[in-house]
Amino acid sequence: MSSRRILLSFAHPDDESFGSGGMIARYVADGAEVSLICATNGDVGTVAPERLNGYSSIAELRLAELDCASAKLGFKHVYKLGYRDSGMVDSETSLHPDSLWQAPRDQVARRVVEVIRQFRPQVVITFNKYGGYGHPDHIAIQRATEDAFHLAGDPNTITEGHAPYRPQKLYYTSIPTALLRLYLVIMRLRGQDPRHVGKNKDIDFLKILENVEPIHTRILIRDYLEAWDEASACHASQLGGGAPRLPLGLRKLIAGYQGFTRVFPAPSANRVDESDFFEKVRLD
Repeated sequence: MSSRRILLSFAHPDDESFGSGGMIARYVADGAEVSLICATNGDVGTVAPERLNGYSSIAELRLAELDCASAKLGFKHVYKLGYRDSGMVDSETSLHPDSLWQAPRDQVARRVVEVIRQFRPQVVITFNKYGGYGHPDHIAIQRATEDAFHLAGDPNTITEGHAPYRPQKLYYTSIPTALLRLYLVIMRLRGQDPRHVGKNKDIDFLKILENVEPIHTRILIRDYLEAWDEASACHASQLGGGAPRLPLGLRKLIAGYQGFTRVFPAPSANRVDESDFFEKVRLD
């Protein structure tokens, strides 16, 4: 077992690659063990019919894409919790009894506790409280993961076969505010309503901006953008292989870092104060 371990706790197949692929590739290359919780099967995601050739369901396709990306990124373990994708807020799918959004929060948290106690990460990373862009599944796994972060070290929280274990640091993923403001300007120039964006017009871009958390940690990922692209390309049904990107050289200049919000231990000020998740971490 590596002395440095990171656990990512996300909702859907593709969250790991689209949001954090560069950071994951960097830490795996540096010798850390990185594992992933994927809470749902992604079965409500929009998929072009031709992508389903050879697959019995959307869930089977999207989990296969996750397996592809996981191999590219080099995860130690991928823990698939198997909940049904909830879809967006107030959708019919979000009311399905098997969806993550309808699962009892304490039940989901207990499953995350079990993973934490098994993998024993010093660092845990999940979404911010708004779930990045307000997706119910993102919010549900964020809440459960933050609960589990504190419960995992509590001997009164009983799980089968694993002793209590307390991770040392908790982070939220983040989106650069400057990039969000640039997108907002572009939307307004195009006459788009920022309150209703995305393929189904069900994403409120202004709420994303309003819920951005301060960045305390900037991770250098400049040398891992190609690895990030390869993992993202695995999620072709979600446009991972076809979304337009800036030239690689330009991206290395303007997008060579990835920012994260440190939740625990709480920062002393809302500014960048570290460049490595393992700063001030006690290793095994």
